[in-house]
Amino acid sequence: MNTKTVKQYTAQQLSLRVLMCRWFLALGISGLASLTVSHIVHAQAYPARTVRVVIPWPPGGSNDIVGRVVMQKLSESLGQQFVVDNRGGASGSIGSDVVAKAVPDGYTIMVHSTTHLGNAHIYGKKLTYDTLKDFTGVGLLSAQAGVLTVHPSLPVKNVKEFIALAKARAGKINYSSSGNGSSPHLQMALLMSMAKINLTHVPYKGGAPQVTALVSGETEASFPTVGTVVSHVRNGKLKALALGSTKPSKALPGVPTLSDAGVPGYDMSPWIGVFAPTGTPRDILNKLNVELNKALVIPEVIQKLEQFALDPSPSTVDQFNAVIKVDYEKYGLLIKLTGAKVE
Repeated sequence: MNTKTVKQYTAQQLSLRVLMCRWFLALGISGLASLTVSHIVHAQAYPARTVRVVIPWPPGGSNDIVGRVVMQKLSESLGQQFVVDNRGGASGSIGSDVVAKAVPDGYTIMVHSTTHLGNAHIYGKKLTYDTLKDFTGVGLLSAQAGVLTVHPSLPVKNVKEFIALAKARAGKINYSSSGNGSSPHLQMALLMSMAKINLTHVPYKGGAPQVTALVSGETEASFPTVGTVVSHVRNGKLKALALGSTKPSKALPGVPTLSDAGVPGYDMSPWIGVFAPTGTPRDILNKLNVELNKALVIPEVIQKLEQFALDPSPSTVDQFNAVIKVDYEKYGLLIKLTGAKVE
């Protein structure tokens, strides 16, 4: 093959390669456009059928209250039913497992609290899912302050008297929680650590049973959310001693924060949010987030949530996921420091 032939052959190769590159590029652009159009159409069509909303707690607790109020508004605004499915047990891990294994298509979502993060550290390898890898945050719903609450039979009027009595009756005062690793469990564990007192933990399967036990006198103390006990405090069936947050509560005027009432520096403010299985399309997450935020500024919704001392807390998808990462580490450290464990 002479030099002229080689040059011609090389030129033909280059021309063929250029043609092939242009062809593949055209296919790529076309495919990308089709994919983008497909995603847009998908988001516009969503939801095309009923959406299952797993609340991994029994009816009556804060998660259930805020979940039902907000999801009703999503049903109205999106034209499809958002049906609540209460799956209580094991501090919310039973319901979480259902969601972790669901198809990530936006038709199975979950309303859960900071307990979801605590479970990762307190149950560890016993969980059948990975809290960070198997879920993604959709958006915050509300902040929910906890309140140190006691049965009227306990002879205390304030935090200092409660701490003094707990020291005098070391290990003999029973306190209820909504489950091992739940926010009420960890809030009381933090108080015990900071105040150097010892109480006996009695876990229940959800916030409602936790409060029922306290009202009946089955347990003597608890750290429930304000919303689950405010009516009992108002009618004298329970005594609210102090809030776990750094801010006062409109629902319980006159009740101090723990930091102001004798435990300086105490601060633990749980939240409730919406999660979806990892892999759920971002356009669907964004659409759900927009609708959640719209619902949280509706006066009727605000009024209903405030009746249960729940503060609406709109956020973006990214903001909520950032909160999840920070609080995941915070709860891990708290559990390690307090020695909280499955009992």
